[in-house]
Amino acid sequence: MSATQTTAPPRTDDGRGRFIPLLALGTFALGVDAYVMAGLLPHVSEDLSISASSAGQMVTVFTLCYALGGPVFATLLAKRSAKVVLGVALVVFTIGNALTALAPTLPVLLIARAVAGIGAGVYSPIAAATAAGLTTPERRGRALATVMGGLSIGTVIGVPVGMLLASHIGWRGTLWLITALGVVALIGIVRLPKIEVSPPPPLGRRVRALASGRVAGIVSVSLLGGIASLGLYTYLAEFLLDAAHTHETVWAMWAWGAGGIIGSLLIGRIVDRTKRPFAAVTWILVLIVASQFALPAAAHAAAALAVVPLLIWGAAGWAVQVPQQHQLIAAQPEQATVAVSLNSSAVYLGSGIGSALGGLVLGLGAAPGALPYYTGALTVIALVLHLTVVRGAVRRGENAATTA
Repeated sequence: MSATQTTAPPRTDDGRGRFIPLLALGTFALGVDAYVMAGLLPHVSEDLSISASSAGQMVTVFTLCYALGGPVFATLLAKRSAKVVLGVALVVFTIGNALTALAPTLPVLLIARAVAGIGAGVYSPIAAATAAGLTTPERRGRALATVMGGLSIGTVIGVPVGMLLASHIGWRGTLWLITALGVVALIGIVRLPKIEVSPPPPLGRRVRALASGRVAGIVSVSLLGGIASLGLYTYLAEFLLDAAHTHETVWAMWAWGAGGIIGSLLIGRIVDRTKRPFAAVTWILVLIVASQFALPAAAHAAAALAVVPLLIWGAAGWAVQVPQQHQLIAAQPEQATVAVSLNSSAVYLGSGIGSALGGLVLGLGAAPGALPYYTGALTVIALVLHLTVVRGAVRRGENAATTA
């Protein structure tokens, strides 16, 4: 190289990375809203004079609309900028929560939860893709982890604090506070700069993206993970009553959520440092399997011992989505928003399926104390899929890149 030649300067984010916490504020509101309703079911059931199972449908409606409705409605915004899409999504999300707080009957409540779920389903994947676009590839893992960290922190605070607040200000008061969170997050989004991020993809492009074996494999792993996690978390109270003989569940939710904060905040640095998201997913899935299989024995021995597998399960369960998103963006760099949105939909579709399957398994006579064995088996299937289909697709991609 001659003395007059210069190397290209390293790419920087021009300070735009400081806006990532604003995106995390929105996912924090989503996390509170998505999980707090599980703790509010008794209050909603009593107030509206409906059964607990009927009230529980608002959780199913939210997750299904998040998974299925979000992508469909995002198609209507396919030609808008990421900033506009994020703003519209938060407006819809906030309106849905306000309607929930005002709902006089179960049908209105379900419609309100559907609206909130659609807003959340549009916001979450675009927030992740935007965070990745705000920083350099070397710091992408930390950017994604920050956005996911907002979701996990919202979850940790959502259930126990929501239950505490509901006893003082009622479940409607709790929903008004979540509505206020949405407004604050919307104000933050207004401050975002112009971002070069692909807009929400039309539904057809999302479906075509699944034609890639690597994308389909990764998304399928996320789907199974969502089924396993929410299939157990939704019925954690029933599990503890059967296995640990305790009606107290807040401590278990705190343990699972605290693990989620630790895992979601640490995983970004781990992925950025190792640059091996595939290996990260492998070890995370192993930890989830081990913790779920260990949970019944620990809870049966002493309720306090269940804290350890709950922490590990929470940390691993929340950590897995960061390397999953990292893999998807690497697999579809020109369609990062498509890939991330598919993954987000798969997780929440899995959540809805998991909640329904968990109820079905228990309804067929399975002991609640044995539920972690069923969800652990599903995670084993996800691990096998990851080590076969996804690994094979990664190797084919590497071979193609080498011979090109």
